[in-house]
Amino acid sequence: MMKNWVTSAVLTIAIGVSGVSPVQAQGLAGSYLAARQAGMTADYKTAAEYYARALARDPSNPALLESAAQAQLSLGRLDRAIPMARQLEEFGPDSQIAQMILMADDAEHERFDKLDARSNQERSVGPLVDGLVQAWAKMGQGQVSAALKIYDDVAEKRGLQGFALYHKALALASVGDFESAEAIFSENVGTTMQVTRRGAIAHVEMLSQLDRGADAAQMIVGLFGPDLDPVLRDMHAVLDKGESLPFTMVRSPKEGVAEVFYSVAAALSTEAGQDYTLLYSRVAEYLRPDHTDAILLSAGLLEDLQRYDLAVDAYKKVSRDNPAFHAAELGRAEALRKSGRVDAAVEVLEQLAKSHGDQAIVNVTLGDLMRQLDRFEDAVAAYDAALALHEGTDPSQWFIYYARAICYERLNEWDRAEKDFRTALDLNPEHPQVLNYLGYSMVEQQVKLDEALDMIERAVAARPDSGYIVDSLGWVLFRLGRYDEAVPHMERAAELMPVDPVVNDHLGDVLWAVGRKREAEFQWRRALSFVDYEDAAGEVDPDRIRQKLEIGLDAVLIAEGAPPLKVANGEH
Repeated sequence: MMKNWVTSAVLTIAIGVSGVSPVQAQGLAGSYLAARQAGMTADYKTAAEYYARALARDPSNPALLESAAQAQLSLGRLDRAIPMARQLEEFGPDSQIAQMILMADDAEHERFDKLDARSNQERSVGPLVDGLVQAWAKMGQGQVSAALKIYDDVAEKRGLQGFALYHKALALASVGDFESAEAIFSENVGTTMQVTRRGAIAHVEMLSQLDRGADAAQMIVGLFGPDLDPVLRDMHAVLDKGESLPFTMVRSPKEGVAEVFYSVAAALSTEAGQDYTLLYSRVAEYLRPDHTDAILLSAGLLEDLQRYDLAVDAYKKVSRDNPAFHAAELGRAEALRKSGRVDAAVEVLEQLAKSHGDQAIVNVTLGDLMRQLDRFEDAVAAYDAALALHEGTDPSQWFIYYARAICYERLNEWDRAEKDFRTALDLNPEHPQVLNYLGYSMVEQQVKLDEALDMIERAVAARPDSGYIVDSLGWVLFRLGRYDEAVPHMERAAELMPVDPVVNDHLGDVLWAVGRKREAEFQWRRALSFVDYEDAAGEVDPDRIRQKLEIGLDAVLIAEGAPPLKVANGEH
């Protein structure tokens, strides 16, 4: 577990030990607190700057050294973190971060004897990393038998078998023993080592090296389906030509150490905090700058941490000639969008559609962004391009038809919208999202209301806690004049989405229809209070709500020339 000397650092700052004068202590305290606050918000650049200032006043403080090293590591600046890690080691404290950095330094310079000794000492990163790194260090020293023994020892530890066997197979393959390496995969079908993307690619490359190209090609399609991304498509094309794939997953002990840190980062990404996981992916990047998966993982973690500028920089590390370039650009566009640079995101996606328009996901992502920006005609064009890449239809395309249908509905092209909605339902029957949107749209169009009610009831049965869907059920009952039945559903929708202006407006209308006029006015006022006047949804008309508050819903309907409120099978 990582040691923390925050308490001692604060004491050092407070009482002025280590020869720090009162004036220096004040400057140290300010820099330290600013750095710590920046670190808590994952603002690593600012944290690194202020920790550097604090260290200038107290260069031997272990807490500051570790925190500064962590900030530099999080930025991917291991060269700057290494001197700090060495100082920490000299001072004696057991720092997990320092050990990670120094392991990376030894591996980078192929000091495998030192790496061997480092990974077999009391100071450690953890049993998994220490064991696997030591095994790769043995490989680097040519001690293959000793390395294999360590992999087996690690495999005996609870929960570590999958990692150990995966790296043992990679080690064997890295020295050309593809038969033994492939046997490990074949004997462990269905385990984590096989179901991960990198594990599957490693196995494919091993099969290819054993002149089992047909089996390798079949495995690619079997695991990833016929619609392959550029990386897998290129691999499949080579195999189709009867050529062999080189083994690229791990080509050296140094790359093996990089894979250790990536393996741990990938496992941690679903269990640990993004800031902690980032430390491991950054080490993998440092040791292997072409480790695309590590780069994309780091970028995604930074995006999750809302450090969009750093995420954009990370995504840009993937070169244009890399088969994964389109994935990196999709990530970069999303990071730009989240940071508020929407025009830049659009530009990235438009350029990507020109260079990688043969990838459906590129066109769909562009369409989704255009739809979010209410540029519905542009969105339709992007969805058209995505659908044009397929011969016929298959279930995986349901979302494209659904998204295009929304655009047509917003463009008042109802016939086209309904056709696409129904195609989406044919491809993905009973999908509650499609049932709800189609049903709600028919209610708004005042067509096929009985069918709309049936669709929405099925959607509610599938998603009873979805406020939007429950609102749709209440609204279609209102449209059908079944006001008393509509009330409990609209009240439930308001419970699920208490600050949604549409839901509150609808609830107001339903309450008015059953004679609960004061409550209706209260809901309309609530709806107004939740409307974003800068970006109000198309379904919310603040002026109309104000009219209802002034003259009542009945008078508004008369003024609009709309049918008056009328109870089903009776008069209001």
